[in-house]
Amino acid sequence: MRVELGAEDAGWDKLLPPNKDDGSGVGINYADAYVKIFKTTLEDGRKIACKRRGLKLTMTIGDKTGEGLLRRLEHGPEEKKIVLAALAEAAGNAGARFVVSSGTITLELD
Repeated sequence: MRVELGAEDAGWDKLLPPNKDDGSGVGINYADAYVKIFKTTLEDGRKIACKRRGLKLTMTIGDKTGEGLLRRLEHGPEEKKIVLAALAEAAGNAGARFVVSSGTITLELD
């Protein structure tokens, strides 16, 4: 099952350093913009949500939960790559696949 969450907003790039420095080095402001689009309910009643607490992203898909960490040493130094890798890790741990292609954000569910 493929769930389209929305379009990747080009305005989010304004949240990345050097445009807006957040002091974290991992793009916290950019991650917060991404996390907001995950709040939705599927046709079968399962809820999709994502939240950030510190450097940890937690994604919930129905009754499954997955976590991903914003890892600068492993995925950096580019903040955008750090955030996308953490979201992909969280989705994978929750039983889904996170895909951004042609500006569209989708989750591929099992």
